[in-house]
Order: sequence, then C-alpha cells, then structure tokens
Amino acid sequence: MSQQPFSTAALRGAVDLSGLGARGAQRPSAAPAGDAAGASGAKPSGGVPGRSGALVEATDATFESVVNASLTTPLVLVLWTPQVPESLQHLRELADAARAKQGRFQVVGVDLAASPGIMQALTPVLQQTFGQVSALPVVMGLLSGQPMPFYLGVQSMEQVDQLLDKFLEAAVANAVTGRVELGAEDAADDEGDEQLPPLHQEAYDAIDRGDWAAAISAYERALEQDPSDELARLGLGQVRLLERTSTLDLSAVRQAAAERPDDVRAQIEAADVDVVGGHVEDGFLRLIDVVRRTTGDDREAARKHLVELFDVVGPSDPRVQKARGSLMSALF
Repeated sequence: MSQQPFSTAALRGAVDLSGLGARGAQRPSAAPAGDAAGASGAKPSGGVPGRSGALVEATDATFESVVNASLTTPLVLVLWTPQVPESLQHLRELADAARAKQGRFQVVGVDLAASPGIMQALTPVLQQTFGQVSALPVVMGLLSGQPMPFYLGVQSMEQVDQLLDKFLEAAVANAVTGRVELGAEDAADDEGDEQLPPLHQEAYDAIDRGDWAAAISAYERALEQDPSDELARLGLGQVRLLERTSTLDLSAVRQAAAERPDDVRAQIEAADVDVVGGHVEDGFLRLIDVVRRTTGDDREAARKHLVELFDVVGPSDPRVQKARGSLMSALF
C-alpha cells in the first residue's frame, strides 16, 4: 500500500480549507476513544452532520461539511465508481471495518461519476501523492481538515486493518475522537443489500469472484426478463468492459496508443483502460479524435465503441452528454 508523504498545501490550493485551523483550535471535546458514549452516557454524535451510520455518501454540494466533520471525527474517504465494481465492494468492506471498530471512524463514499467536482478538487494532492491515479478506489483519511493518503486500488483487509489502527492512533493523538452512531441505519443498509433482485445479486456475487462470464450471463438473463431494466443494462456494459480489460497490460496498451495514434484498435483499447481507471473524459476524447481523423470502417469502429462506452457510464452523466455533442461535431 502507498503511504507516501505529501504536502497539505497542495489540497489547500484545490479545496477551500481556509480557516479550518482556527476552527480546529475551537474543536468541541469528543467522547474519549475508549468510551463511545462519554461520561454523560449520551449517544455519540460525531461524523458528518445529520448523517449517522458507518457509511455515508458525499457529493459536490456536501463535501465542505465532510471536511468540517473531520475536525471532530476520523473520516475515511473512498473515491469509487460504478464502472469499477470492485471499488464499490471495497467501499462496503471499509464500512464493515468501521462497524467492527464500533464507529470510531466514518466511511465517506464519493461516486466519481456523480460528483466529478470532488475529483477535480482533489486532483492536485492525488497527483502529488500517487503521481497518476492508476487504480480505484482511492482511499485516504481526513483528520482535522487535513488529508492523509492511504492507497490506490483494492487492498487486503488484513493490511487495511493495520493501517486503520495507525490512523486511529493518530486521531487520538490529535484529540479527534468523536464516534458515529451505529444501529438502525446500518441494519437498513444490510436489509437493502438483501433485497437486490436475484439475478442482480447473482451478478454482484460473480463480480466479487472476478467471474466476468457468470456476471454477464446473470445480467443478460435479467434483461431477457425485463428489457427495461436500466441497472442490468448498465451493469452488463460495465462487466463487459471489465472482461475486455482484465487481461490487458496497461503499460503496453498506453505505449501502443502513444506510438500508433492512427491504430484504431490500439486507441479503442486505450480508451477502455482510460474509462476503467476513472479517466472517463480522456477515454471519450481519445475516440472522438479518432472519429475526427479517420474515415470508413475505422471511423465507424471508433464511433460504435464510443457509443458503447456512453452506455457503460450512463446517459445521464454530464460527461456523456458533453461527449455526445463533441461526437456530433466530429461526424458532421
């Protein structure tokens, strides 16, 4: 796992954290780390304001409150995307870890497809910490308004638990010991997981195993039963993308695309790698440029693949809507 040092100034240039130091000095006292209720017996009230439970979601509009919440409660920020199903599974594993540690930290999930502004804001610190973000999820801590980079990609929970213990030790040392209330909301989340349609659950289980063929089969059968099942259609496209890229050498793909800009197959594979890695707009622009430069079968292959990637990301995503306009300009 990557635990590289970084400069908090990089994040200050991307996210407005001005004044957090002063507010941190006035931080309200939290319950001691060893006593979730504190001396008064009151319920824990840490975490993102108004959001109890081990796992909460953040959006572009609510991210400021997340940063502020880290003044009193340790937070673990997880940047994930539906295009990388294993990143969602790892998010759930981290939430389970928060429950196991009795709410001593709260997991904050950020769906990058729905909240591109957060990724844009965090890009400077991510680049400084990791260089290129080559895998998802991106996992980092937030403590006293400051980011602590953890790792990229799915890691074994045995290693993650050790890292979380160190993170909580740092939280105690900095008097950030608020806890989040667990119970009803977490139980509701578990019940919601159980209520997945059977074929969707079958697909999720297959994805967890890395069995792309079984996941594809489950989603195809779901669509046979209900052709209007939009989640199954999106899931099918996403798993097919994962299957296509699962055997690729990412470095070789990117090198081939750089060396052969007019090789449509090389550009298509690079676009797939872009999207899987969370660089959705880069993948779209790559294929739009191919459409603009080519004719005949090459142009049609690039156009058709780009439209398939639109379906993977989802028609309501603003990046898809923008790219559709650019594609029309390239075609006509």
